[in-house]
Amino acid sequence: MSDEIILITGGTGFIGIKVLQTALRAGYHVRAAVRSESRALAVLGTSTIRAIDPKERLRFEIVPDILADNAYDKAVQGVKYIVHIASPVIKGSGFTAEQFETHIIHPAIKGTQSILAAAIKTPSVKRIIFTSSVAGIVPFDQFVINEVDTVFDDKSEVVPLLSGPYSSPLEAYAASKAHCLNIIKKFVQQKQPHWDIINIIPGLVIGDNQMIENPKLICDGTVAAALAQILGGDSGWGSVPSTSVHVDDVAWLHIQSLNSNIQGNQSFLAISGGEKGTTWEEAIQIVNRHFPEAVKKGILPNNGTATTKKVKIDSSRTEKVFGFKFKSYEEQVCSVVDKYLQLLGEPTA
Repeated sequence: MSDEIILITGGTGFIGIKVLQTALRAGYHVRAAVRSESRALAVLGTSTIRAIDPKERLRFEIVPDILADNAYDKAVQGVKYIVHIASPVIKGSGFTAEQFETHIIHPAIKGTQSILAAAIKTPSVKRIIFTSSVAGIVPFDQFVINEVDTVFDDKSEVVPLLSGPYSSPLEAYAASKAHCLNIIKKFVQQKQPHWDIINIIPGLVIGDNQMIENPKLICDGTVAAALAQILGGDSGWGSVPSTSVHVDDVAWLHIQSLNSNIQGNQSFLAISGGEKGTTWEEAIQIVNRHFPEAVKKGILPNNGTATTKKVKIDSSRTEKVFGFKFKSYEEQVCSVVDKYLQLLGEPTA
């Protein structure tokens, strides 16, 4: 794989750093698009990257403004694969209606369009892997409020697309993912590029975040859906859709999707637990089984609250095509708690 360069965007995020590590372990050369030199240094400073010691197999391309025209043109030069993970995430609740558009919708769409535009001008590109979300294929009301008998799969689409004004950051995020999937589909149909595309569509991603070194940040993002109750609080998500997946599985699927034996121009769901999915409340029982000493000492209060909103998802085709089984919710929870205890300097399970 010495001549196979992957461009990874969003490599300093929760999913991105795992994808970057997985690519390096698989023997690829990685070019990581980051916004600043300090973000590149943060990647190099992670314990996993130091252990891999990639030397010349990891290089960085500074892309300070992903909203600029032709933002990725230089970054894609000479690469064979593009893994586009960079996208706005939901953080905090202090958004105005206008910021839903400027901070979530527009950056997601512009980033997708920029990657597509850069790739079609670059003969070396053979495949693009896009990171989407299950929130982009399930109608929003059915994702967070109404329980229906519909079983959603990798052919599901949101029609019509959501438009503003949006009621919450989560609704804007879901709309951004649906819009990007639609843009990708139309681009391929209309431009018939020389490369193909695979969309990876995960649920709420749970697991150890390799970019976090401060235990106070352990509940960052979707991890809070599981861990907040373990630490004695509330996730702030309300009733959480029953769609989770281990970050390791998401990263592994991204890299396995580069294999030419996997047919392009299709989507793969990444969600564990079958149609039953995840019951978030089970995290407390999981922790009681695996970390009794930490619970006894009060390090893990394990008395918070969570509620589950059922959404039926069939991701069995992904397991069949790739020949593996998604890690369980139990493994997801243990992974996060292990990381938290390590950061505290406490014994793990």
